[in-house]
Amino acid sequence: MKSNLLKKHAKSFYWASFFLASDTLDKCSSLYNFCRTLDDIVDNNDNLDEKREIFLKFKKDFENKNLNNQVIKDMWAIINSENISKQIVIDLFDGVETDLETKVVINSKKDLLIYSYRVAGTVGLMMSKILKVKSKEALKGAIDLGIAMQLTNIARDVCEDKDRNRQYVSHDFSAIREVINESQIFYVKSFNSISKIPFKSRFSVIVARRVYKKIGDYILKQKNIDNYNKAGKIYVPVFNKIIQTFLSIIDFIKLLFVRNLNYDNQANHNILEQEINLNERI
Repeated sequence: MKSNLLKKHAKSFYWASFFLASDTLDKCSSLYNFCRTLDDIVDNNDNLDEKREIFLKFKKDFENKNLNNQVIKDMWAIINSENISKQIVIDLFDGVETDLETKVVINSKKDLLIYSYRVAGTVGLMMSKILKVKSKEALKGAIDLGIAMQLTNIARDVCEDKDRNRQYVSHDFSAIREVINESQIFYVKSFNSISKIPFKSRFSVIVARRVYKKIGDYILKQKNIDNYNKAGKIYVPVFNKIIQTFLSIIDFIKLLFVRNLNYDNQANHNILEQEINLNERI
């Protein structure tokens, strides 16, 4: 049931999940279900007051550990078993709550990165905890990969977000290209950190990174806003997922030769730390 939701709503992650052990996949699916529940509250109802009410109840149920709710019960099981800071989950709630406004407009790189950390960097961080990552430098890289993927989502979903009265980036192809270019920085910065993921789970993350990064390439191929509008929601075709999976073998081999993980995206993390103490989370 959990993996069916992953298959339906997260095609790129579902593809990569084939390379996870079943117990790890079960925990990752529970985490995804929790995040999906939050997204559905924000996205699936047009009545803003009703959405806020449902959101606040779900948040209260989480904080009060209402284990009658299976999604919350599964999430607390992960938090306890993987020693995940509750503050990371609160960051996620804060990010989702950003979208509970009549109109959402993000105008600065700082706000865009903080939003992306809250709704996706947190997920990358929690996923890494599930995968038994211990290195603080590698956990910073997990945040980067989550942010990279969220920036990809934002660049892909401009039309859909516009219909929901949300503007994370303007409906202009040069602005969309700029977000994709920013995402590429975070994809690159996250790469070496994957070497610290335990061997049995490493390949799945490499595949997810490659496939999601490829979405950005397909967006850039649209070249102008008219083609972008006509393309609709962009996914990586199955044949290209297969290609990216084979290319991931090369990435896997490259990572075997990473000896020292010298984290070098601190400038962007300094932006995040203007509002978020990352050291408390990792």
